[in-house]
Amino acid sequence: MPQVTANGIAIEYDERGAGEPLLLIMGLGAQMTRWPEGFCDRLAARGFRVIRFDNRDVGLSETFDAAGPADMAAALTAFVSGQAVPSAYTLDDMARDAVGVLDALKIDRAHIVGASMGGMIAQLVAADFPERTLSLTSIMSTTGNRALPPGTPEAMAALSTPAPNPNEDFEAFLAHGVQMGHVVGSPGHIDEAALRERIAGDFNRAYTPAGFLRQYVGVLASPDRRPKLAGVKAPTVVIHGEVDPLVPLAGGKDTAENIPGAELLVIPGMGHDVPTVFWDTIVEAIAKVAGRAKADA
Repeated sequence: MPQVTANGIAIEYDERGAGEPLLLIMGLGAQMTRWPEGFCDRLAARGFRVIRFDNRDVGLSETFDAAGPADMAAALTAFVSGQAVPSAYTLDDMARDAVGVLDALKIDRAHIVGASMGGMIAQLVAADFPERTLSLTSIMSTTGNRALPPGTPEAMAALSTPAPNPNEDFEAFLAHGVQMGHVVGSPGHIDEAALRERIAGDFNRAYTPAGFLRQYVGVLASPDRRPKLAGVKAPTVVIHGEVDPLVPLAGGKDTAENIPGAELLVIPGMGHDVPTVFWDTIVEAIAKVAGRAKADA
């Protein structure tokens, strides 16, 4: 896969299809391959030039190991007390990375789609770079509003519990990932064999646990986005699973309520993942909001 220099760092990306550019931004600690091939192919078949990339500090993009390991205890203490959270970077930096990918590919404007932390980044692209944003799709994400309910205790524990070292016990590492999939995923739609294959594939492609923690702290260090979201002009759809245990539905509702004219699509039975059964629904929603952008042009 090729790389570009974006916002001064090396970013791994790929693309497929032809038509209006559509930039996919993935979530916390997740490589761009977490946007499944079949999902990307469906978008390309709808007439989009589909671009996905590894966020900084994950996958094959540039890491920030020189910044040192994240101090999660200090970050959480500062976050809970309302103090500034020390971090190597913030979501604002990652939004500039995303725009830098567009710059490197000589793309003036694109449809911006993000999932989870990627949805937070996509929101910032739409808010801070309106001239680059054709439409916004925010999936299973939230606003940074600290008054919103947190994830369930089980989901938050799964997120914060380190996985076993795969170089010492790969089977335990796989089991941990499968267990997390069951805790945060869509009930009744967990394919354990496919999940194990995906976890192994992620590990074989790149393994960056320190980057995951720095990204996590970067999220904690980023301010409430609601003031910025009020100024988003691009047509927007907010997609959220009705039974998301990690980022509860309240986060999606808050996002839609704070973006003028945003549509909220709640998907029954969907957790904090995007199993195959929901692909067509989500692709249709993305295509629909893209159509709104054309109508408004």
